[in-house]
Amino acid sequence: MPGLRKRSVLLSGHSTSIALEPEFWAVLDEMAKAEGLSLAALVGRIDDGRSGRGLASACRVAALAFAAR
Repeated sequence: MPGLRKRSVLLSGHSTSIALEPEFWAVLDEMAKAEGLSLAALVGRIDDGRSGRGLASACRVAALAFAAR
């Protein structure tokens, strides 16, 4: 997976890894900071609302929506 960076987060008591491009991680980190959340809490919130979409895809969409504001 060239260009992707993996991070592990704890979701509902289970560790999971997400592979995203560094640019998306940067936006998600900024988003978490702006909302006063840890990255894990932000990803958990994204996970709760992803409606069948893959978690990495849902994270990318959330990052794009935040960056477009």
